[in-house]
Amino acid sequence: MDEGRGSADGPPIEEIESVFRVDETVRDGETLYYLGTPLASSKTLERQLWPLFRDAGYKIRLRDREDVDAPVGIDGGSEPATAADRVTNGGPLPTAGGGFPQVAPRYVLIAEPRTAGIDGIPWANVAAFLLTVLSTLWVGTQWYYIDVDGPADLLGAWPFTAAILGVLAVHEFGHYVLIRYHDVDASLPYFIPIPTIIGTMGAVIRMRGRIPSRKALFDIGVAGPLAGLVATVVVTVIGLHLDPITVPERILESEQSTQIVFHYPLLLQGLAALTGQPLAYADPSLSTSPVVFGGWVGMFVTFLNLLPAGQTDGGHITRAMLGPRQETLAAGVPFALFGLAGYLFWIENTVYGVGLWVVWGVFTTLLAYSGPATPIHDDPIDRRRLAVGAVTFLLGALCFVPVPFEIIPPA
Repeated sequence: MDEGRGSADGPPIEEIESVFRVDETVRDGETLYYLGTPLASSKTLERQLWPLFRDAGYKIRLRDREDVDAPVGIDGGSEPATAADRVTNGGPLPTAGGGFPQVAPRYVLIAEPRTAGIDGIPWANVAAFLLTVLSTLWVGTQWYYIDVDGPADLLGAWPFTAAILGVLAVHEFGHYVLIRYHDVDASLPYFIPIPTIIGTMGAVIRMRGRIPSRKALFDIGVAGPLAGLVATVVVTVIGLHLDPITVPERILESEQSTQIVFHYPLLLQGLAALTGQPLAYADPSLSTSPVVFGGWVGMFVTFLNLLPAGQTDGGHITRAMLGPRQETLAAGVPFALFGLAGYLFWIENTVYGVGLWVVWGVFTTLLAYSGPATPIHDDPIDRRRLAVGAVTFLLGALCFVPVPFEIIPPA
């Protein structure tokens, strides 16, 4: 049996029956079906049985019998379960063809083998990453004003790609390291290639397993923003020390050029002040290195990820810090963003930033509606983690700017 696939049998029946009376078990391949009756609430049942099955190499879920597809051996399945694969515990005997009895208990506890590692080469992740490299290189050539006559010309934008993907990758692998530390089943990061102004829509990790505790939820949630901020600071400082790029004369003299003006958050301004490097030049033909923009992206992404709604990083952190009360906080996030959009439009008399915050207001509404991640064990976290959470949100606030950028069309 492969490592990490669990044992051939689940936990001892007598340990399961403290919260779930087992009438019969059926093994279909590597999946175990326990037919019986819950003796406690679903929450208590999960809290009691989850560690038992996890130690045996399984993940579990409770379902109504009518909602479960019949295992192999029912209704003309490929192979009936053998007698050795069935254990009866005072309930009705299995049918002659194997599988569930004709008069089945109402509930089924399903135990499936769990894996928390990487099984083989993750080709989908690799392909998505390579496409994102190409996408950011292509966009980067526009930041460096490189005329692309062949594939080799794309390599001239490698500092931009390294800055963007470096920040995003460190952020995601900050999550992934703590995911592996807490032995939670999850995918590697999937990078999303799209030829926007940064060449990507970021990256996501697909969580397949339940979070064991608030402590694990906090650690996983906070690791990404903190790791990403470290990478962001490094990228920004490097970019500030690079020579500015020269804007071609054809761009300066063109009346059809669209200008994008980025506004810098306090953290980026502070780094520029500490290093004594400029963020702008009096000479219009000079522009700050695109690597600095990679740092700007890192800060912008950090702020958005720390919005405490649903299952964002901020949602994970605040759920761990506040418990179920986090849902009240999450419900207020969309109103704050809509309020910010209204302030910019009616008080500041500008349209810049309005659409951005309206979109994020709608998005966080959906996130808040979907709800936060709920850990198995919901005990409060320690004061040290509470302090780290507070510092993380303070750093996130330094990454905020009401109007991140302005797109000025041709005159």
